Amino acid sequence: MSFDLNALFQQAQALQEKMKEAQERLAKKEVTGSAGGGMVVVTANGKGEILKVQIDKQAVDPRDVPMLEDLVLAAINSALRAAQELAAAENPMAGLQSMFPGFPR
Repeated sequence: MSFDLNALFQQAQALQEKMKEAQERLAKKEVTGSAGGGMVVVTANGKGEILKVQIDKQAVDPRDVPMLEDLVLAAINSALRAAQELAAAENPMAGLQSMFPGFPR
């Protein structure tokens, strides 16, 4: 039984290309997270970059800024969780990354 280093290298290159393509697709996809019944909506891309924050006028109460801050934080976390789920579904390496958390993306 012989070991074909060239074949292994070609497989690694093909996998790397698939990962690059998955990253490009993720950058183009958008997910949203919301809080406060939709009073705060955050849009992120599949790479986990925040693209937009929308705040309904009703959520802006100068006497209760901490509540608005909590809503924004909750919406951001919701959008980032959605982006992570999208990335896991799109990424051919997701299985390896879940088994080996330090495995490169």
